[in-house]
Amino acid sequence: MLSLDLHTHTRFFHGHDRLAHRFDPYGHAALAAFAKRRGLDGVALTNHDYYRPLGSALDGFLSIPGIEISTTEGHVVVLGSDPPTRTKKGELTPEEAVELAHDRDCVAIIAHPFRNSTIRETDIAFDAIECNGKHPRTWPLVRELAEERGIPLVGGSDAHYPFEVGRAYTRIDADPTPESVVEAIRRGRVEPEVAGGPFARLLRRGYQQVHERKGQLTETTPGIGTPPES
Repeated sequence: MLSLDLHTHTRFFHGHDRLAHRFDPYGHAALAAFAKRRGLDGVALTNHDYYRPLGSALDGFLSIPGIEISTTEGHVVVLGSDPPTRTKKGELTPEEAVELAHDRDCVAIIAHPFRNSTIRETDIAFDAIECNGKHPRTWPLVRELAEERGIPLVGGSDAHYPFEVGRAYTRIDADPTPESVVEAIRRGRVEPEVAGGPFARLLRRGYQQVHERKGQLTETTPGIGTPPES
């Protein structure tokens, strides 16, 4: 059984591709170091609209190739051994993103379905749906969506800073290879987890307020509460 954070970024800024190219190897190394300290077996690298092969930063640590595609209706996380290397923000529809993922033998996951997204309203055949570490209040609704669609739930922190990694992650019954992880997600051999502790709770409250001020939360659930802390 592996513990993997399936939604992470190697940098905390958007755009500035030249700077990203220089920074990514260092961001990857820092991300891996924090993840290992928190007991994770690996992460999926899912930078916005590009994938860059970086290899494994630490011995015995798994880096799953991936990309977070900014579609016309929200974000889609694509994971596998051969994700697309570049997409254009807002160019692909969700259906086109899923087709692109499947053509490359990858899985397509609905990312943060209640933040700046209407993808949950489509009937496209996604492989899984994400419990995002920034918005645990929406987890009960995400679970309902997964049950309605008959697809698995996975967890990811959506970390842009290395210290955020692992606040949500996935327990997955797979071998430590991208191909095995993809197959396990398709077959539902996964279970999302949320990190506990005061620091993790403080981060989640902070991000909730930030995204509410930005108007990015399409639906908030203040009366539902949060999933149990582990």
